[in-house]
Amino acid sequence: MLNPDSPIPLYRQLADWLMQRIRTGEYLPGSRIPSEHHLAQTHRLGRPTIRQALELLVRKGVLVRRRGSGTYVREPRPEVDLFSLDGTSASFRNKGMAVEMRLLDRIALVLVHDQAENPFSGQRAYYFSRLTRVGGTPVLLERIYLHAELFAGIEHVDLQGRSLSDIAGERFFLRPTGGRQSFRIGQAQGDDARHLEVTPQTPLLEVCRWLDFNQTAQGVFSVLLCRTDRFVFSQTIGGSAYA
Repeated sequence: MLNPDSPIPLYRQLADWLMQRIRTGEYLPGSRIPSEHHLAQTHRLGRPTIRQALELLVRKGVLVRRRGSGTYVREPRPEVDLFSLDGTSASFRNKGMAVEMRLLDRIALVLVHDQAENPFSGQRAYYFSRLTRVGGTPVLLERIYLHAELFAGIEHVDLQGRSLSDIAGERFFLRPTGGRQSFRIGQAQGDDARHLEVTPQTPLLEVCRWLDFNQTAQGVFSVLLCRTDRFVFSQTIGGSAYA
């Protein structure tokens, strides 16, 4: 039961109580939780405290309100491995999702201007960008830079709709030996926001990815903008991949 003498606010105690019942399966995904009136009577709390607890869980994505119906346990969002050995696109497909990848910029050898995190800054590298849609909804935008010597001739390869990891393995006999990623909250501007169908104020998961090869370290660098309102992006410990 809730403890009114605890330093933890009552709305937080109630939110934790509800979370515990969700974790144990008492309230299953898609099921309706007790009404505000029922919770208020059961726990002898005022309706404002009940609403505060529910709003907390709604903001966390645990509950969802349905107008005129009540409050329900939210169905879990599909989880996609952002750094798997087979690549992000393969992770979508392994979940049985319809994936469409579209090139936004054709691949070309370019001079990379001043970019602090880009290992090719001040050098020439192959560059292209692409958009991934899942079920018709844009979820991932990538800007990808490739080592000019390792990927020599890739501008003659048709990349449309194909996995970069497959092309690298089959055409260039390259597989990553390691890598790292950094994560931060980012936003999309201009054309990026338009392609992702979000506003410039929409928070996105921004990932910088560096991949190493036997031939050279940091042979691939990419920046990914991910919409987290549709999917949970996870990471496999010890895995590395292209998208």
